Amino acid sequence: MENELPKRKPTRLKNFDYSTPGAYFITMCTKNRKCILSRIVGAIHESPALELTGYGKIVDTIITTISGRFNAEIKNYVIMPNHIHFIIHIKNENDLRAIRESPLQQRLGIPQIIGYIKMNASKKIHKCYGNIDIWQRSYHDHIIRDVKDYERIYKYICENPIIWKSDCFYTE
Repeated sequence: MENELPKRKPTRLKNFDYSTPGAYFITMCTKNRKCILSRIVGAIHESPALELTGYGKIVDTIITTISGRFNAEIKNYVIMPNHIHFIIHIKNENDLRAIRESPLQQRLGIPQIIGYIKMNASKKIHKCYGNIDIWQRSYHDHIIRDVKDYERIYKYICENPIIWKSDCFYTE
């Protein structure tokens, strides 16, 4: 009897070009959903605030470089204790700025941008804090289809710290 690994369900929309201009909702989780990126401070009845850890600060710095390296822009994001939510907008090729000298300024899509964030954050974290596993494999994506969808997701990202204890990613 062969020792087969379980088959993973494909997580991407079949035959969809993830470099297509538009907006995407992305969620990236930490390895084993460890709460290493931030912590929620403040009482439940107050407006809770996020306090980034050293790891979270590094991730935040990497996220803010995306628009300078890719034909994309992070519109809204939140770095939760064990996951990150963000809306990324892939720009139309006609919107390209004069960053053509950058080797990454090609028609790259969501997988390459996520890879860039994970790889560079991991490298900097390893340099500062030693070799630890940071990221869960893969990520969740949702293609934002219209303004109503965009507004709902934007609001969810903004309110995520407030609903942390009822979030599906919540761990103590």
